[in-house]
Amino acid sequence: MYKHILIPSDGSELSKKAVDHGIRLAKALNAKVTAVSVSEPFHIFAVEPGMVTDTPDEYKKCVAALAAKYLKWAKDAATAAGVECDVVQVEHEHPYETIIDTARKRGCDAIVMASHGRRGVSAVVLGSETVKVLTHSNIPVVVVRA
Repeated sequence: MYKHILIPSDGSELSKKAVDHGIRLAKALNAKVTAVSVSEPFHIFAVEPGMVTDTPDEYKKCVAALAAKYLKWAKDAATAAGVECDVVQVEHEHPYETIIDTARKRGCDAIVMASHGRRGVSAVVLGSETVKVLTHSNIPVVVVRA
């Protein structure tokens, strides 16, 4: 079945459930996983509150630290389950494009992701990254709900 599963994580509680689900699926299928965290570039005009008060350098440091935390959590969970896991942190304007591109470049044959993440009001305005992945990906997507 699946040999390599991509698991995007934004650190939200539902995202953690998706990571757990993806790791359990990989364990059951003897597959490996790649966990990815995608951060958006710094913008002067921003929807995310952290971007309004940060300088570009402060924002990059903060985002890198958060991504490292999310990815460490995924890597540790995979290691505890005996599942091979690589981690990737990417900055890109459109997270859904990076998720699909990372899956393609890494040879992933499935994506396991949360039904929604931490984007709050911006997700309502801009649309869910999960919906965009579902719409644009030709790789199977398993959606984990609360």
